[in-house]
Amino acid sequence: MDEQQKQERHKKKAQKQKEKVDASVAKATIERGVVIVITGNGKGKSTSGFGTVARCVGHGYKAAVVQFIKGKWDCGERDLLEGHGVPFSVMGTGFTWNTQDRAGDIAAAEEVWREAKKFLADPQYHLVLLDELTYMLGYDYLDKQEVLDAIANRPENQSVVVTGRGAIRELRDIADTVSEIKDEKHAFRSGVKARQGVDW
Repeated sequence: MDEQQKQERHKKKAQKQKEKVDASVAKATIERGVVIVITGNGKGKSTSGFGTVARCVGHGYKAAVVQFIKGKWDCGERDLLEGHGVPFSVMGTGFTWNTQDRAGDIAAAEEVWREAKKFLADPQYHLVLLDELTYMLGYDYLDKQEVLDAIANRPENQSVVVTGRGAIRELRDIADTVSEIKDEKHAFRSGVKARQGVDW
């Protein structure tokens, strides 16, 4: 097969693909916010959520971030995004396996959830990131139905990104998009320290 034949073959294949994509785009006519759940045991769930926040802000929309599990320590994403007007509400107690205080963790989760509900009820926010919320539902730190209802009843054009391992079935059911990140390999298990600016 000569170069001309290869080019013709490629062109036909690309044209078929374009027709499929164009048809799919034409079918997507509903305009509303979406719920995206990023779960699984692999690395990159929060990173993906923050990438979506950056995209939102880059387009001139307002976004808000609620961080469960994470502590008040230095956070590159928070340092950057707060400087661009993104409000953060942080649980602040750190990882539950460090605190080992169920009652204290529940109180901290409920406090930050009250702020989350305000964001979820405010139509000025085009996007709300609920980082590591899945743990709060899996551990029964928050009322499951209250959380599901707040997400389901948010303003029509507001999108929500939920991150964390072990997303419960009910959360997956109300989501428009669910991505499962697989853990295939992780540098930490080979003794490589987490790096500032890459891992945190």
